[in-house]
Amino acid sequence: MLIKFRNYAKLMTTPTAVGLVFCSGFSFAGMFTFLTVGSFVYIDIYHVSTQNFGYLFGLNVLCLILMTSINGRMVRKVGSHWMLRFGLSIQLIAGIGLIVGQVFNLGLWGVVVPVMLFVGTISIIGSNTMACLLSKYPHMAGTASSLAGTLRFGTGTVVSGIVALLHNSTVWPMAVTMALCAVLSAAFYWLLAKNA
Repeated sequence: MLIKFRNYAKLMTTPTAVGLVFCSGFSFAGMFTFLTVGSFVYIDIYHVSTQNFGYLFGLNVLCLILMTSINGRMVRKVGSHWMLRFGLSIQLIAGIGLIVGQVFNLGLWGVVVPVMLFVGTISIIGSNTMACLLSKYPHMAGTASSLAGTLRFGTGTVVSGIVALLHNSTVWPMAVTMALCAVLSAAFYWLLAKNA
């Protein structure tokens, strides 16, 4: 048991591990943000019917499936780091797109399309951060995997709690939070884990 705690401590004090774990964690936090307030944004702000909300939510799932398929085909050719950078780039564009959609008042589709792209990248970012983490720390694979999983959901829980408190009957709290999550996810990778 003591060895496991030492392994957790070692991972949490290793910049590369911290970078990969929080890269994935903030990516998940952006998705959790949408899961927390997305129904309010679509139904209460944009007056989407509950039935149509289901269809719009389904678009996120379709994009997630598409991105998972692309990742599965491409990762063998270009590697996990290339795919991770690809996913982070799309997610960052989606986060910026949410802000642009609000600044220029692009309406419902100014939210739906960026959210689809953001959620779609979750599989690319999550699977490739895990692949990089496990290949870097194969001797602590179980500890690394459990730490990454716990902190993904922990980060998501904290951020979604914050965005719920920021509720102000506009799209801004969701848009800004998701954009910040994309920036933080990319920053943790580029500053701490790009050479993993």
